[in-house]
Amino acid sequence: MSGPASPVFLTAEDMTGTERLLRVIDTLADAFADLSAGRTSSPPRTVVPHRGGGELLAAASVWERHGVGTVKITTLTPGNPDRGLPLVHGVVAVTDLATGRITALLDGAELTAVRTGAVAALATRLCAPEDAADLAVLGAGVQARALVRAVSAVRPLRTVRVFSRTPERTERFARWVRETSGGALRVTVCDTVREAVTDAAVICTTTSTDVPEPLVEAGWVAPGAHLNVIGGTHEDALEVDPALLADALVVVEERAAAHAEAGEVRAALAAGLIGPEALCELGELVGGTAAADGRTSVFRGVGLAIEDTAAAAALCAGTAR
Repeated sequence: MSGPASPVFLTAEDMTGTERLLRVIDTLADAFADLSAGRTSSPPRTVVPHRGGGELLAAASVWERHGVGTVKITTLTPGNPDRGLPLVHGVVAVTDLATGRITALLDGAELTAVRTGAVAALATRLCAPEDAADLAVLGAGVQARALVRAVSAVRPLRTVRVFSRTPERTERFARWVRETSGGALRVTVCDTVREAVTDAAVICTTTSTDVPEPLVEAGWVAPGAHLNVIGGTHEDALEVDPALLADALVVVEERAAAHAEAGEVRAALAAGLIGPEALCELGELVGGTAAADGRTSVFRGVGLAIEDTAAAAALCAGTAR
């Protein structure tokens, strides 16, 4: 009698490609609909800081409708980009709920990048104008690349403007965009944040800022633009001016998680710029109980365990066990 099959291992290469990305986006839409409807949950992750300035994070969730669960262990080391190393390292274990068997192991850093980009792409698909063609990106690391790939999959981009504090990384990022798009995207390296975001239809912030002073002022953002805010290294860091949220459609993954971890949301609530009722969950947009209305929209993501589970399920679909 043969023993149980060994888990498959999905590398970064196994998670590439527009077809896979679109499958992840669609699967995440199902997960967020279930989350907002109370058909699934996303337990809070455990974060263990250490004196080196980094964090060890552990997150687990199950998606019973799909019979799958995941456990992810990652490290976040803010000094790594300056060392030429990725900000995030990790591994994800996928389990079959029916048997308890570990069916797959995935590169945790790549899965994090893919699902973060895919969640932002879902928000973009739900909120941004269908003809949005101009993208501004703050940051030039792994997440910035993931967001360019993801937003390109759901909107007809023509131009990308990028700002980052590190000129060498910024130029390398710009070359990557040109090469991977086959020259279809016109890339501009900007000297200031304001230059990058002015008049952009879609703005993505992917920085590792750890300060409460925003990088993007409210007055720099064109009316009707869509923002994906996914950076910052802790719950009080700000990438965009909280005043921007006052008149915007504010979209979050889950209200409780945003209250606990989203710096811009926390600051806007504390200042009375918005009330708790202003927060709209992605699942409500997916399910049709809420809708974009042409206003400026701000998606503030913090990352949930259920996103890893849904993304892993999508990526493992069709993989031989």
